Amino acid sequence: MKIPYSFSILRYTHDIVSGEFINVGIVLFAPKARFLSAMCTPRFGRISKMFANVDGEHFKQVTRYIEARIEEEGERLISELMLDKIPAGALDFTKRVLPVDDSSLQFSPESFGLTEKPQETLEQLFNRYVEKYYEKMERTSRSDDDVWKIYKKPLEEKRVLASLIPHQIIANDYEHEFEYCWKNEKWHISEPISFDMLDSSYIQDKANVWLGRITSLTNGSEKFKLNVLIGSPRDEKLASSFVKAKNILHRMPCDHDFIQEDQASQYAENLKKDIEAHKNAA
Repeated sequence: MKIPYSFSILRYTHDIVSGEFINVGIVLFAPKARFLSAMCTPRFGRISKMFANVDGEHFKQVTRYIEARIEEEGERLISELMLDKIPAGALDFTKRVLPVDDSSLQFSPESFGLTEKPQETLEQLFNRYVEKYYEKMERTSRSDDDVWKIYKKPLEEKRVLASLIPHQIIANDYEHEFEYCWKNEKWHISEPISFDMLDSSYIQDKANVWLGRITSLTNGSEKFKLNVLIGSPRDEKLASSFVKAKNILHRMPCDHDFIQEDQASQYAENLKKDIEAHKNAA
C-alpha cells in the first residue's frame, strides 16, 4: 500500500543576491511509516568549480551534522511514544536542525508524493536531484569516501548512523579526529580505508601511513578499537600487494578488526546490537 511522504532538498546557495544554488541533499518524511531520513553528498568539487573560496572541509562537516541530526530525529520518531500530534511534513524537522536564515545552506519548500518503500524513494530522489548533476568522471580507483558509501547504506537502514559521532584521539605527540565513533568502556572507531588503487606501491604506502598513525595514537592513555572498513582492489593483479598491506596493518598496536565489503550488512547488524545493549545496560 502506498503511503504519503514529503521531502525537501538541501541547497547550497553561495550568493543570496544572485540566488544561484546547487542541490546537496534530500530529507524525506513518511508520517504513517514514522520514517524520517536524509542523504547528503560529501562531495564539494562541483561547488568549488562554480564558486570561488569554498571551504570544503567546513561544507563536509556541516552536511554530516545535518544528516546525523535528521537521523537522530528519525530514531526519536520511532522509539518515543508520540503523545503529541506527529508533524505533518519534512520541514517541521528541518527547521529544528537548520534554522531559516541567510546562511548558504537552506532547505527548499516541500514537495509531496506516494511511496511503498520510503528508503528506496529517498535514494531515488537523491540520485535524481543531487547525484545526477555531479560530473561523472571515469574512475580508475576508489576513494575512502567511495568505500564509505558501501558501508553507510546498511548503517542507515539499521538506524545506526546517528549513533556514530566524530571523536579526536589525543596522544602524547599526535592527535587525529575520526568521524564515525561510539563509546562504551572504550571508543569504537569505524574507519573506511580504500586499497582500490592504481599501483601496488600506493597500497603498501597507505598501509604504512596508517600503521604509523595508529602507532602514534596508542602512545597515550586513551584506549580504542579500530574497525577498518576495507575497500579491496578490483584489479586481481594487486591481490598480493593487498595481502601485504593487511599484514602491515595487523601490526597496529591497538585492538583492531578488518571488515570486508560483503560483510557490510552483518557489520551494521552487529553494531546495532552492541550499541543497543550498551544503552540498555546504562
